[in-house]
Amino acid sequence: MTSTTPLRRQPVQQRSAKRVERMLEACATLIDEVGYDGVTTTLIAERAGVAVGSLYQFFPDKRAVVQALTLRNVDKFSQGITERLEQATLEHWWDAVDTVFDVYVTMHREIPAFGKLHFGDVVDMRLLDDRRDNNAVISDKISELISGKFAIPFGEVGLPIAIAVEAADAVLKMAFRNNPNGDQAILVEAKALVRGYLSSRLPA
Repeated sequence: MTSTTPLRRQPVQQRSAKRVERMLEACATLIDEVGYDGVTTTLIAERAGVAVGSLYQFFPDKRAVVQALTLRNVDKFSQGITERLEQATLEHWWDAVDTVFDVYVTMHREIPAFGKLHFGDVVDMRLLDDRRDNNAVISDKISELISGKFAIPFGEVGLPIAIAVEAADAVLKMAFRNNPNGDQAILVEAKALVRGYLSSRLPA
């Protein structure tokens, strides 16, 4: 997905992989506690129970740790959507859109630091891929899903989905601004906004 890996080197041994995982979990917890600006590599290492030199073996700086954490969240987002779509009976494309929406809201509520990082725009608008902004990466994933699942040409869904993602992103931030679980009334309006717009753009 990204043209540059955030890792200096990939963990080969299981012990190293677990150590990197602890660093990511520590980073997420700290972001929830003190925000991105308050996090340092030293704090991450201390919370993960590793030497700061061990952190630098895998990550050049704090941004790289956060990038790896965000990429992991994208994987969780994709996996969550895939699992729900496999279990659901989809009669219309908007059923898939609702599923995507619900997975995002669930992650906002349950995944540490996701509410503050989203898909990385707090850190860098191109954190996921240095060639495209973060929302473009997510909207392309959703467009590919809708296109493949409902046999709608990608060219017909790409732009409408991109616009819907931008609109939903803004309203969802509003929903979670003062409520960690999301203001339910605003969440309902956000889903209605997305469905209403896409209904006028995608094939019935």
